[in-house]
Amino acid sequence: MSMEDIEIISLEPDKLKKLLKENAIPQYRGEQLFDWIHRRYVTKLSEMNNLPKDFINLLGGTDRDLCPVTAGEVFTSSDKTRKMEILLKDGLKVETVLIPENGKLTQCISSQVGCSVGCEFCRSGKFGFKRNLTAGEILGQIFAAREFYFPDEHLTNVVFMGIGEPFHNYDNVLNAYQLICNPKGIGLSSRKVTISTAGITKGIEKLGIDTDGKAALAISLHAATEDVRKKLVPGMKTTLEEIVKALKNYPLPQRRRFTIEYVMVKGVNDSDQDARALVRLLSTLRVKINLLPLNEHDLSDLQTPDEERVLAFTRILTDKGLSVFMRKKRGNDINAACGQLLGEKSK
Repeated sequence: MSMEDIEIISLEPDKLKKLLKENAIPQYRGEQLFDWIHRRYVTKLSEMNNLPKDFINLLGGTDRDLCPVTAGEVFTSSDKTRKMEILLKDGLKVETVLIPENGKLTQCISSQVGCSVGCEFCRSGKFGFKRNLTAGEILGQIFAAREFYFPDEHLTNVVFMGIGEPFHNYDNVLNAYQLICNPKGIGLSSRKVTISTAGITKGIEKLGIDTDGKAALAISLHAATEDVRKKLVPGMKTTLEEIVKALKNYPLPQRRRFTIEYVMVKGVNDSDQDARALVRLLSTLRVKINLLPLNEHDLSDLQTPDEERVLAFTRILTDKGLSVFMRKKRGNDINAACGQLLGEKSK
């Protein structure tokens, strides 16, 4: 395989140096190339002015852009949230979202084209699974989105909560995560990069080993009893007991907590009984709970609970000492909120 065919953007420094050594190129060129891509966000070879012409030609020539994705249409919400299409070279596409909040900028990125989990409340899972994204396509969403930052914005947080189940694409997600946290590149703290899963216990175990438990982990739980979870998350075969066991075994650092994502659906998982069952289920874990009243969309008949029900549910959790955060609805008017990706762009 020639260097023109290699996804250079997804190579960590050691692998990049090894590749160059195999091609009789001084390894310091790898440091220069990594710096251009991951610290300066320059992916066009024609702009890397300290690299020799023969090296540029070996990589594919001045016409090559090392970012494997491009931005498509971009939609801006009244609350400044931006959703953008990410166009892949095979004609498929995913979406990514920029969410500004109190001086911070969080990007929600996708890990697959489609999803096989099929959560009942999630629009982007209604189209089935197409393929995994490469590590470069995952990371490329960050590069493509930079063009649409507002003045003085800079990326502070990344969440793997877009389209797809990250642990169904574990190796590429881990690769992208490590590049995002690399101090010689983007350099985000592991606390600022959250990987979400619907409950793939083998992935939880592997992430704990591969990151020494430093990766921020979120669990899309959405139910406290098996019958409700099977209804809302039909593609997951792991039981709640198995998920709790996997979290207990995760090497969670001191002063860290798991994030529990819980989409509240009217008449399905929002009762007082559900709240008490959730307290019992999580009683042995260090967690914070993100409650997300359902974001309705055109491919589901599920409904959002009324405010009084949400408050009553929250009160039961907080009275038992659990930390609860109410996720704000962001980007609803452009179908950019949780569960709405790949929906209509505006009403």
